Amino acid sequence: MKIAIVEDDINMRKSLEIAMSDYREFDVKTFKNAKDALKALDESFNLVITDINMPGMDGIEFVKALGGKFEVIIMTGNATLQRAIESIHLGVKDFLLKPFDVDTLIAAIKRETKIQEVKKSAKPIEAKKQADGFFGHSKALEDVLKMANKAAKTDASILLLGESGVGKEVMASYIHENSLRAKKPFIAINMAAIPENLLESELFGFEKGAFTDAQEAKAGQFELAEGGTLFLDEIGEMPFSLQAKLLRALQEKEIRRLGSNKSTKIDVRIISATNANLAQKIKDASFREDLYFRLNTIPLHIPPLRERRDEILQIAQKALEHNCIKYGFDVKYFSEESQKQLLAYTWPGNIRELLSVVERAVILSDEQEITPKELFLESRGLHTNEFNNNNL
Repeated sequence: MKIAIVEDDINMRKSLEIAMSDYREFDVKTFKNAKDALKALDESFNLVITDINMPGMDGIEFVKALGGKFEVIIMTGNATLQRAIESIHLGVKDFLLKPFDVDTLIAAIKRETKIQEVKKSAKPIEAKKQADGFFGHSKALEDVLKMANKAAKTDASILLLGESGVGKEVMASYIHENSLRAKKPFIAINMAAIPENLLESELFGFEKGAFTDAQEAKAGQFELAEGGTLFLDEIGEMPFSLQAKLLRALQEKEIRRLGSNKSTKIDVRIISATNANLAQKIKDASFREDLYFRLNTIPLHIPPLRERRDEILQIAQKALEHNCIKYGFDVKYFSEESQKQLLAYTWPGNIRELLSVVERAVILSDEQEITPKELFLESRGLHTNEFNNNNL
C-alpha cells in the first residue's frame, strides 16, 4: 500500500517516517507541505494522511484540491477538531485526534485497507428513502419541522442554520417536497465544493465562446431549477465578488449567462444554508449585509445531533441495515456496549459522521455483532471515564 503523509512539523514527520519504516507492507512518502504533495500524487497512491494546520495550504484546502481522488485520514489536535469535522463534508471518513501512538495510526491504515477492498466489490445501491427523508425523529427535530411546514407553503427565502452534518440538505429537500413547487426541480449546489473560478458559470451558465473551454452554451443551476427550488449550501463560503450578482438575481428575478448581453427571467425559490457565523463575516466585510437580509427572510436553526439523542440509535440502525444490504453482509447488530458508546459520543460531525462511522463498522466487523472495537470512537476523543460517567 502506497501512502502519502503530509506534515509540516519536521519532528512529527521524521517520527512517522521512522515508526512506519518497520512495516514493510507500506510504501510511505512524506511531504513537508500540501503543494509539494499535490505535485507528486498520482494513481499509484492508495491513501493520503494529512495534518490540518499547515502554512500556505491547510489540510482542508488540500482535501478540496484532491477532489475526492484519494481516501484521506486527517490528523488533528483539539484546537483544530472543528476544522477536521469540516473534512467529513468533503468525503473524509476518518480522523485521529492528537496525540496518538503509532499503533493507533497503523490500525487506522489497516482499517482503510480493508474498507477499500470491500468497497471495490460492492454493488452500488440507493438508500431506501424514508417518507419524509429523515432516518430518525426526536422532539427537537419535530419542533423544527413544524416551522419548516409553515415556511414551505410560502415562497419566502429560507436560511438553514446549524453545524456541519446536521442534515441541512435533507431539511431543504423536505421543505421543497412540502411546497407548491414540489413537482418542479430541486437543485442543490455546494459553494465550498466548487472552485471560485468555476462557481459563477455553474450558477449562471455561459454562452459558447464565453471563455477558452466554452465549446457550447450551457444553462446554469438557476435555469435548471426553473419553477422549483435552488438550495445554496455553505452560502457563507460564496466569494465576495459573486455576492452582488447573486443579490441582483434575487432582487430582479433574472440572471445573465457569462458571455451574454441579455437577461433571462427566472422563477426560483431560494433556500440557503450555512454553519458559519454570518454576522461575524459581515463585520469582517466578507459577506454582504444586504444579501444576508435577502436570504434570511425565514431563519430555521437545526439543532446538533447531541441535542437530538433520541435519533442516534434510530439513524444508526437504518444505516446499519442499508450497509448490510449494500455490501452483501448477513444482518448485523450493535452490541449493548456499542449502543452505549454511540449514545455517549458527542458527534461533533453530527449525522454525517454517524453515518460514516456505522458504514465503516459494518465493513470492519467480522462477526454479526458490532462491538466498540469496530466503532473506534476512542481515537476521536471518546474518553473511557467520560463514557462511564455518561452511562452509570
